[in-house]
Amino acid sequence: MSTAAISVGPVDFFALSFPGNHFRGEIIPAIQELVDAGTIRVIDILFAVKEGDADVRVLELQELPSEIFARFDPVVAEVTGLMTPDDVRHLSANLAPDSTMALLLFENTWARKVGDAIEAADGRVVMFERIPRPVVQELIAERGQLLAEGASA
Repeated sequence: MSTAAISVGPVDFFALSFPGNHFRGEIIPAIQELVDAGTIRVIDILFAVKEGDADVRVLELQELPSEIFARFDPVVAEVTGLMTPDDVRHLSANLAPDSTMALLLFENTWARKVGDAIEAADGRVVMFERIPRPVVQELIAERGQLLAEGASA
């Protein structure tokens, strides 16, 4: 099958750590809102749990405690299997003791039509880079500080 036959938006990978193994799913409503709006589609999700100094346990969605599974299940469109347990073990190698890591793949469905249009025009994306939120927040704060200093000069 050629890649032109598959219409998919760009995919982002997130690795989120939660110290203390107290992950209870507080992030789910924000993710659900994006899914419901058609902004993203969760296409894969795995969890790494490290209790004390024991080896990391890899958990799939259905292996989570039932109350967390029930909250996550409607958020995940399909589990594609693009991430493997070996990927999780590699990515969580430095996970602190008594911590949980959620690893998610999000398709940016909002960008699917744009990608299709670029391909239809025989165009190619030659560069795409996501700038992490903390970096943008720091740049905005620095810019504000420079403007404030300039106004007081």
